[in-house]
This record gives sequence, C-alpha cells and structure tokens, in this order.
Amino acid sequence: MGTMMRQYWLPACLSSEVKADGDPLRLMILCEKLIAFRDSSGRVGIMDHRCPHRCASLFIGRNEENGIRCVYHGWKFDVDGKCVDMPSVPARMDFKEKVHAKAYKTHEANGLIWVYMGENQSTPPPLPEIEATMHPDAEIWCLQRDCNWLQALEGDIDTSHVGFLHVGSIDAEDLDEDHPMRPTVLNRAPDYEVAQADWGVMYGGYRPNDDGQMSWRVAHYMFPFWTQTPNNRFATRAIARAWVPMDDEHSMLFDITCGVDAGNPAYTSTLKDGTPLFAPLAYAPNTTDWFGRWRSPDSQANDWAIDRESQRNGTQFTGIPNITMQDQAVTESMGPITDHSFENLAPTDQMIARVRRRVLMAARALANKGTLPPGIEDPSIFYRARAGSFLHNPNDTLANAYEAALAKAVRWPDKVEVAE
Repeated sequence: MGTMMRQYWLPACLSSEVKADGDPLRLMILCEKLIAFRDSSGRVGIMDHRCPHRCASLFIGRNEENGIRCVYHGWKFDVDGKCVDMPSVPARMDFKEKVHAKAYKTHEANGLIWVYMGENQSTPPPLPEIEATMHPDAEIWCLQRDCNWLQALEGDIDTSHVGFLHVGSIDAEDLDEDHPMRPTVLNRAPDYEVAQADWGVMYGGYRPNDDGQMSWRVAHYMFPFWTQTPNNRFATRAIARAWVPMDDEHSMLFDITCGVDAGNPAYTSTLKDGTPLFAPLAYAPNTTDWFGRWRSPDSQANDWAIDRESQRNGTQFTGIPNITMQDQAVTESMGPITDHSFENLAPTDQMIARVRRRVLMAARALANKGTLPPGIEDPSIFYRARAGSFLHNPNDTLANAYEAALAKAVRWPDKVEVAE
C-alpha cells in the first residue's frame, strides 16, 4: 500500500508552518520521520531527519544561510539534500560532493506544501488537478486522527451516519425550509447508488424532498486517500479532504474548501431559534514531537469530552457538540486498526465495500503488474469530481443527476495551470 501512495504527490504541511530561516518542523509521513524547513531564499526542503554523517537529528540543527546545519559536527545541507559544507573535515580530505541527505521533491501552491516520496525524484508526475487545491484563496485546516488512514477516510464516505451521529437530536421543524440538513432529518434512511469513476468511486444517497424533487447527497473517494464529502451545496462550493497516512495508526487530515458562499452552511448554520448547529473545533497547543501537530484537546483519554447529560436531555445525540469530533470519537473508538472480521456490513455500506476493494485491486495491480494507479498519467481526471447536496427531478439515475448538477456548478478555477 505504501508503494502505491508513493506514486502520488502528498500534502505534507501548510505553507504557514515553515518560515524562512525558522525552526525546522517534524513530519511523520508514510512511517518516515522527516523534517521540513524553509531556507533563506524561501525554498522548502523535506528530508530524512537524520544527518547522514552520524545520524544526529537535523531537527535540532540550525536553519541558516540557505541550508540546515547539523549541530553535531557542522555539516550543512541544502533543500535538495546536497552537502554544501563539511567544516569538521580538513579541506584536503573534504568529500561533501559525495554525501547527500535523503531528500524528497517538494512543491508549494495555494497554501499547501506537497511532497513526492516516490523513487523517480528527477521526473515526478504532475500534481493532481483537484479543484479545491487549485484555488489561491481556499480555506484549509488540519486535524490529526489516532487511527489508520482508511478507517478515518471511511467516515467520510458513510453518509447513512449523518442522520444519527450528527443530527440525531434535531427534528425537521427545528430547521429552515432551505437548510441543507433538512432532507437528512426528514428521512434518515436514504437509498444509495454507487458507481466506479475514473478517479475512484462515487456514490449518491437519495431521498424524496418535501417539494416532490429528489434530494441527492453525492460524494467521492479519489485515489489514493482523498474524499469529497456531501455536506456542501454542490453548485457553489468545492471540497477536498486528504487522509495522509502518518504511520499505520495515525493520519493527518487536510480539509480544503473554496466557494462563493463563506464557510460550510451545513456546519456553521443555526437552528430556527438561533442556536448553533455545531460547536466550533478546538485545538490543543502544538508541540514539536512527531505526533504533536493539529491535535484536539479531547481524545480517548477523556472519552472525547462526552457530556452524558446532553445525551439524556436530547441536546446532543452523541453528547459531543462539534461535528468533526463526533466523527473522530467513533472512528478512534474502533481502535487504531479495525478488525473487520467483527463487522456486519449493511446495504448502506456498499460504498465502503467498493472502496476497500478498489484500493486493494489498485495496490495489487501495481505490485504484480506495474500498473500505475488512477491519476498518475492523467491528473486531470480528478477535476471532474465535485461533491455536495442538490435537488433533481425524481426517478432519474445517479449518472444523469450528477451530470446535470455538474453542468450548473461554478468551478474554481476554470482549468487554470496548476503545476509544472
């Protein structure tokens, strides 16, 4: 699976997390301990944290004059991993041209720093043309989750949980007529259609709306670890969520959205009486350890701050007020890696089953036949994916409903150049 992940560009950190000549940043990606730093010229380097001399960590090194200098013997490396100074070795014995730190190709665009960890560092593939990542003013936030990346991702493609986990204590009369969550509250057991797509797998959950139209919630899995969730308005907002594996038991979520309407109305809106639908997300202070970034103050250690009284009195179905933490609690409660032999999947889990199968087939095809997974040779396939909720004529197929909604949607940007 890791080999398949390494075929793609991966979100590594936010641009704002590394400053020119600032502190190095510890990163854990695909079980590798790395550091990121921005040099004096603004270039970003991501490399193995170990100095190739005696393996002291470059995290405690000095980021100065266009390179990271190991404090043990003063050896210095540029963003490409090239050793540019070896002051502890007599000049006549200097061999810096033969020494390289293990460094990976990086690309910075629209608030994100990407890393390519594949073998072909000289000619990496183009960046994926994922709509939300192509917008210069996209909103981006991160959150670490203490479980396997696919386990976390599956919460995004399980739309049947929304009517219970997130709005289980809300009635239709609590919401305005045009509220995006109203169809979900009116019918908590929708029907589904799942289809394979060039970029991965897509599904549509559909239920009759009270005006006679069909209410659709369409979402996507995109290779290798991206989702598009259906809680936005399809026509006016784009979303992409990357579940980047840190190691087998930790993942980092990058949530990226853009649109003409500010924020996500499904998350930031209120009930008719003005009560916020969900509480804002809180963060613990970042620390410098491998798992110290973008963490919630609530975790399994404090039962995700569950409020049993709010469960009992009907204020919150879960007793957890923030929508993201509701997802976090249930996926982390399964353990770091779920034992699927205990599961009893329902017809409403067909999207999860299809994604698991597609991921395994792609990883095996790469390992056994060298077949590249989707989006490597043609990164433009991702641009046709758009998620969200919309109304459509009744008695139509997912394919027809999706194409009709896509034709009306505002796209960002209009196929601009995304990367070299």
